[in-house]
Amino acid sequence: MKRTHLPLNALRVFDAAARHLSFTRAADELAVTPAAVGQQIRALEDVLGVVLFRRTSKGLELTPEGEAGLDPLREGFLSFEESVAAMQAGQSSDRYTIAVPREFYAEWLAPRLAVFQAGTPGVQYILAPDENADFTEANLDIAIRLADGPGDLQGVQLAPARKVTVAAPEYRDAWIDWPGLTLPEGINPCIRAGSPGQALASALAGMGRTILPHALAESAITRGSLIALTEPEPAIRAYWLLAPPPQWRSKKVRALVAYLAG
Repeated sequence: MKRTHLPLNALRVFDAAARHLSFTRAADELAVTPAAVGQQIRALEDVLGVVLFRRTSKGLELTPEGEAGLDPLREGFLSFEESVAAMQAGQSSDRYTIAVPREFYAEWLAPRLAVFQAGTPGVQYILAPDENADFTEANLDIAIRLADGPGDLQGVQLAPARKVTVAAPEYRDAWIDWPGLTLPEGINPCIRAGSPGQALASALAGMGRTILPHALAESAITRGSLIALTEPEPAIRAYWLLAPPPQWRSKKVRALVAYLAG
């Protein structure tokens, strides 16, 4: 069934004017002019084909037609408010669904989420099994990906775009490769890993040296599990926190982003 187009703004003005029985006081409540209130009421009367108010020696009065519609109208506005509250409840929820590379989660994100969780009682995290999961299909709030920019999404860079050559303290004199890495010319790697996370795990096991995003390797370097064979240097890609624009309007997403990117 085709729905009737409702003049919601005019109906809100009618509600205010009916409560105050005054266009002037209704205008004060709505932060408009009394003339604007009068225009909205006349336009609503034209749409409905009825007269809603009449002026008497005692002031403004509702007509029987106006009286008849007032209670259902206010019930409708209450339903609207409940609907808005229900939609906002999902945005203010403390449950986050996140897609993130497993090793970056372990080395960088998890310690930070633990601190955020400690300061946000009741917060829950759901980690998507696929780091490249589709936002709609997986109902993601955010994703963290190694990229050269946000692309079609909106994003915040979590750490500077830097890379560093690393290895375990005792390592084989061999190289570990992974997609997107450009090794020095003439190098024949002993391992071709499928991701920087797999390259990290291989380096931690002492299987050779590799070049990793500094943000991914930094924690392992700090605790001594890896040694930096070079100083960090500029890189093309960095870890970005990404989401479609609608997610960025969510209070919960803004709160987490402000913490992680702060």
